[in-house]
Formats: sequence, structure tokens, C-alpha cells
Amino acid sequence: MPDKPSITSSEIGTLWMTYQQKTLIICLLDYMIEHADDEDAKTIMTDLREQFIIYIRKIKTIFEKEGAVVPTGLSSQDVNVQAPKLFTNGFDIMFLRVIKEISMGMYTLSLGKAYREDVVKFYQDLTKITQECYDSCTQYLLRKGILSRPPYIPMPTTVEFVSDRKYLSGLNVFTDKRVLNTMELAQIYHGVETNIVGMKLMKAFSQTAKDTEVKKHFLKGKELSKKIITRLEEIIIQDDISPSVASTGSITTSSETPAFSDRLMLTCDILLSNFSIGSQAFGAAFSFRRDIVAKMMLIGEDAFQYASEATEIMIKKGWLEVPPSID
Repeated sequence: MPDKPSITSSEIGTLWMTYQQKTLIICLLDYMIEHADDEDAKTIMTDLREQFIIYIRKIKTIFEKEGAVVPTGLSSQDVNVQAPKLFTNGFDIMFLRVIKEISMGMYTLSLGKAYREDVVKFYQDLTKITQECYDSCTQYLLRKGILSRPPYIPMPTTVEFVSDRKYLSGLNVFTDKRVLNTMELAQIYHGVETNIVGMKLMKAFSQTAKDTEVKKHFLKGKELSKKIITRLEEIIIQDDISPSVASTGSITTSSETPAFSDRLMLTCDILLSNFSIGSQAFGAAFSFRRDIVAKMMLIGEDAFQYASEATEIMIKKGWLEVPPSID
């Protein structure tokens, strides 16, 4: 009997996906570290890069020992660190914070599909690294005034139970909607915050994309983010709550020399769109007001259609790497 069982199909799939994501993040970090204008930001990104290089090598080792081909992923050919500065005023860390939020969710899901002891440990360690980086990003952005906290409310002083089905209403335009509860407000505020980042990122990607079809896709993504922000802010404003968040950093007007390949930017675009789909599903599941659930589902549908378009472009250009097959 072998000392260590072979990795399962689920573990191959999650490790393959992790490799794709990690090589993407390394490329993004290489560029952002090169152009970081703040030493604290550079330290956060450099520390993460050094740790992730180790885990990319671990995935390679696991695949090689199992006789499996190592994925292609993304590489130094997909990034030009000498390209002009594209992100400024903390946008690099704001963007990294969103990526780390996605990673935390992905590692949790991957851990649930891991059975071999070393693979389980692999995701446990990555989860710890990512949680620490996410916290470092959050505290950095708060110190710099780039990230704002969600709205404050009076502290609850009593426990109540729903006594009427009207608590679930919201679709009827002729009846008053109840005020938001804190779970609903948290989901909506988070959606506004992340889509502001997405809107600016899509603008940056559209400035430097080489392919006309890819450029149009990113411009469409920028407008979709604006549409989502407007939909969500409308809900908050009805309860006299300010929907504004901090600047989330900014981008430059650089457009001459691309920092990233179109393939890398589309890969990142699909990752963020899939995160949006999951976020809307989570938000709908934990909302009770039916108008909010309906809006979350519509946003999720828009994000799905947008991600599907990006996938179609990737296939057309021959850029979409095929996950390992069961054959």
C-alpha cells in the first residue's frame, strides 16, 4: 500500500484552479510592486508574492509526482512591469483586497473538496496567509483614508420576531417598504464598494487593451458596474442612508503601453465576474425583502451574461486553458 494515496479528481481540479489564480496574482503583484509609491503598500505586496511563489512550486511538485502535466497559467509574458503606471493613490491595495476576499472564499470551497492530508494542509496554510494579507490591506486602506467603514446605526436594545408577512414585502409599488435590516445593508454596501473598484479597473483595462473586441468588452464592464452601483444605491437612499464610500484609489490615464496582456485582463475579468455572481446569490439568500432579492438576482444574471461574453472571447482567441478532463 502506498504511503500517500493519489490525489483525487476533486483535488486535481481545485489545485489546477488555484494554480491559475496564483499565477494571475503573481503577474499583478510584479507590476504593482514595481510601481508602488508607498513603502507600506510595497511591503504588503512583496510579502504576499514571496509566499505565493512557494505555493506555486508546491502545486508543480504535486502534479509532477502524480505524473500530471503542469498547467500553463499566466507568466511573465503576460505582464510588462516597465509599462507606465496604471494604478495610483492606493488603488493597488484596494484591488488586492478584493482579490484576497475572492481567495478566502475559494480556499474554503477547495478545503471542502480536499481529502489527502498534504492537500488539506496546503489550503489551510493558504487560508491563513490570505486572511492575514486581507487584514493588512484593510488596515492600510483605513489608515490612508482610502477605505471607509459601512454606515453606523443605533445599537439594538430589544429582540424582536417577525409577526407579519409584510416583513417580506417590497415588490408592490403601492405599499411602503420596511427599512433595511443590517444583513441587507451589509450586502448592499459591499456590492457598492466592490463595484466601484470594478468600474475603475475596467476603465484601466479598456485603456490598455490591444484587441478592439476586448476593449469594447471592458467598456461594457465599466458601464455594467455603474448600473449595479446605481441599482444598489437606490435601495440605500430610500432609508436616508448615505451610499457614498471612500475614493477606493484611482487610475492614471496611461494608454500607450499595455501593462498586461489581453488574456490576463480577461482572465481577471472572469474571476471578478464570477465573484459578483456568487456575491449576489449570497446576498439574495440572506435578504428577506423581496425587492432586494429580485434586484440581487437581476444583477447576478447580468454578471453571468458578462462573464459568458468574456469566456466566448477567450475561446475565440485561443486563450482559454482547458481544465483537466476525466477521460
